[in-house]
Amino acid sequence: MITVANLWRHPIKSHGREPLDAVTLVAGQSMPWDRHWAVTHDLTKHDGSDWSSCRNFMIGARTPQLAGIWAKLHEDSGAVELRHADLGEITFRPDSEAGAVQFMNWVEPLTRASSVKPAAIVKSGGRGMTDTPFASISIMNHASHAAVAAVTGDDLEVERWRGNIWLEGLAPWAEFDWVGHQVQIGEARLAIRDRVERCLHTAANPVTGTRDVDTLGALNGTFGHQDFGIYAEVVTGGRVALGDDVKVL
Repeated sequence: MITVANLWRHPIKSHGREPLDAVTLVAGQSMPWDRHWAVTHDLTKHDGSDWSSCRNFMIGARTPQLAGIWAKLHEDSGAVELRHADLGEITFRPDSEAGAVQFMNWVEPLTRASSVKPAAIVKSGGRGMTDTPFASISIMNHASHAAVAAVTGDDLEVERWRGNIWLEGLAPWAEFDWVGHQVQIGEARLAIRDRVERCLHTAANPVTGTRDVDTLGALNGTFGHQDFGIYAEVVTGGRVALGDDVKVL
């Protein structure tokens, strides 16, 4: 039996993750509040549209120190809590000018070594600022994670992969066979669109923000690809919760 093991959202793209017990998915949308905001940099070409490529934003592949951030969103007020082992905690409203300034001052120590500097917080509009042109939800397999961890020889953290829905009960890499099919997860139905090609963000420790594991080398050297997880698009919305059954249709 395949079941939902974990649910995660990332309110601000590349700036923290938050575990969930349940979520209500909406057809044609990314996970609610996931990548709802993103942080532009001084070389961005983001034009204010609902979606732009990830290269227009501050991301962990370029600034690995960001990997050490955790997040909590207060949906009722629109406030976001961020915490980091070295920086402590901050609570602010990304949509307010004062909140943006507060955030920029807080995150600045993590970006000093980066080739680009944060410029502004932008909102994704009707969809999350995912890494795909379509509003995607990423699905990860714990058995595939264990296979990579066995190669690296480390107690590898699942947070490195920044997935939305984590599954148990699958064989390693079996999720790749789902591309082109639909799956039922809880009350929702999703179409599996593609595999997720990984970047250097996965090499960064989710506590310290230092690159300490060659995840890409493990993927390419042992498994012959640089992919981990799959991208899905919500076809029929509905509630998804921890422990829900998953079925390939």
